[in-house]
Amino acid sequence: MSEYYHSVTLDKEKCMGCTNCIKHCPTEAIRVRNRKAQIIDERCIDCGECIRVCPYHAKIAVTDPLSVLDNYAYKIALPAPTLFGQFKNLKKCDKVLSALKKLGFDYVFEVAKGADIVTELIRDKLDITDIKKPLISSACPAILRLIQVRFPNLLDHLVRVESPMEIAAQLAKDELHKKTGIPKQQIGAFFITPCAAKMTSIRNPIGNEASHVDGAISILDVYGPISSYLKIPDNTEKQQRATAAGLNWAVTGGEGQALGIDNYLSVDGIQNVIPVLEEIENNKMSELDFFEGLACAGGCVGGPLTFENGYVAKNRIRLLAKGLQNSPPDDTELEYVKSNLEWKLQKNIIEKPVLKLDQDIVTAIQKMEAMEQINRNLPGLDCGSCGSPSCRTLAEDIVRGNASEMDCVFKLREKVKMLAQEMVELSDKMPAGREDRKRNDNS
Repeated sequence: MSEYYHSVTLDKEKCMGCTNCIKHCPTEAIRVRNRKAQIIDERCIDCGECIRVCPYHAKIAVTDPLSVLDNYAYKIALPAPTLFGQFKNLKKCDKVLSALKKLGFDYVFEVAKGADIVTELIRDKLDITDIKKPLISSACPAILRLIQVRFPNLLDHLVRVESPMEIAAQLAKDELHKKTGIPKQQIGAFFITPCAAKMTSIRNPIGNEASHVDGAISILDVYGPISSYLKIPDNTEKQQRATAAGLNWAVTGGEGQALGIDNYLSVDGIQNVIPVLEEIENNKMSELDFFEGLACAGGCVGGPLTFENGYVAKNRIRLLAKGLQNSPPDDTELEYVKSNLEWKLQKNIIEKPVLKLDQDIVTAIQKMEAMEQINRNLPGLDCGSCGSPSCRTLAEDIVRGNASEMDCVFKLREKVKMLAQEMVELSDKMPAGREDRKRNDNS
């Protein structure tokens, strides 16, 4: 597998080189060269911001089609809590769970139930006295990758607990294996995802060797079929096991509220999360116990692969949660998870040094000095017309050999003016032509 797998990809045929994406990318992972966008693999965190802002729909998220179910003898659906907020007039989540079975899944296990369990596991972590505060949620894979790329000093603050999706996949496979005797290798678990980052976390997991989830199917791909099934009256049996707190993980603050603590902060929208992480990095929030950062506005309900407006979906989640009376995980469930599942992150989460200019430290310093000098000579307007998101990134691109100073329209205009002036001065110095000589002779 390639070191960098990305769900977010570019359709070059649709790209018009408009530069909208470069101004919104939180890790400066996009350039526009030769009127086409280019995504820098090392920098991309699959947050999906470029998908939102591209007016030509040239940025797309690659997820698994429903036909992938044919590869497994037994298929499990792992619906994100966000899925239940997509449908109007939905009174109970059970109908959506039944609809998923009609789509070809043999079994359904709510990721919200996994969230209930992860809540308890994180609560245990908060009781440890010698951990770095604030503890930072690792539930949003885009934020996790953002910290790797831009805030490596905060890696020790991350909660080293698996995501609700991974916990749900393990529990579902265990249950099915015990009930049916089918080998786990023949059981496929598929997350119904609101975002591209989850697909990337399945293909390239952070903190573990491999994911327990076998694929991700976009909410957009199942919305239509599920909506059709919901119109058919039926006597749906009770299936939902998650609590209201687990369901509310779909929205901003859901994780913090589920923990039952007061001293936490929840921030959504990746451009809003970045300045808070800067504050934490500068040790200005050491009194905070827990930080929940979500890349999408409103939380997962605002994901780029959702159908419904995020605020509408948030309200629907709130109403659905009010009617839930399920009990939280008991001690027996938690003990089973701790004894039988991979609930901790097994590998160190390491920095992604995307800003390294050269492997040789001396050469890197020389390039850094050259970059600073080039940057000082640029106008500092950060207009993006050059195809880089800022003057500083253009200077970096020039040092890396991927751009030239003449890509800056202001520097180009100065150069053209200078050349024009030189042409005028040169023409004044040129010897007279034949016609000029004739006119001089006749006079």
